[in-house]
Amino acid sequence: METLPTRISGPVLIQPSVFGDERGFFVETYRRRWHAEVGIPAADEFIQDNHSRSTRGVVRGMHFHVGAGVAKLVRCARGRILDVVVDLRRGSPSYGEWEGFELDDESMRILYVPVGFAHGFCVLSEVADVIYKQTAYYDPQVERGIAWNDPDIAIDWPLPLAELILSERDSAAPRLSEIAGELPFTYDR
Repeated sequence: METLPTRISGPVLIQPSVFGDERGFFVETYRRRWHAEVGIPAADEFIQDNHSRSTRGVVRGMHFHVGAGVAKLVRCARGRILDVVVDLRRGSPSYGEWEGFELDDESMRILYVPVGFAHGFCVLSEVADVIYKQTAYYDPQVERGIAWNDPDIAIDWPLPLAELILSERDSAAPRLSEIAGELPFTYDR
């Protein structure tokens, strides 16, 4: 297991060791001891697992939770996605910037998304299963989102706009500038 470089401080991209042969493969996708080894805060205890299946062109996001926030550990168990994070931490040198990571069922990379980041993904394969752990139970009362196509953030989605499929809720999400004053996240140096 090793970490790969990220442009934005906070997210951690993990390349686990994948052991494969003609029979298939074996990979450890979670080991609590990794937290300290790769810089994930020891206080982040993952208490809920989620699994989504989506078809090519589906964009889910950009989601985050207010209050204490939610950290996530994301992987693509089937197919291929572009996983995207947006820094929402006031005072951060990368506030409002995005970074994307390709996650797939071959490299088996895992992305740690800390509190203070919006998260979403776009499916690049015909179908993708995305599995993620999170540090809080799902609560619709604290779930929020920002526009997937906010021009101030300018996420470069990898498929033509005509191919993207969004939920009604994600399509109606506000721009970051419209909710910036409500965000509870701050940057800790």
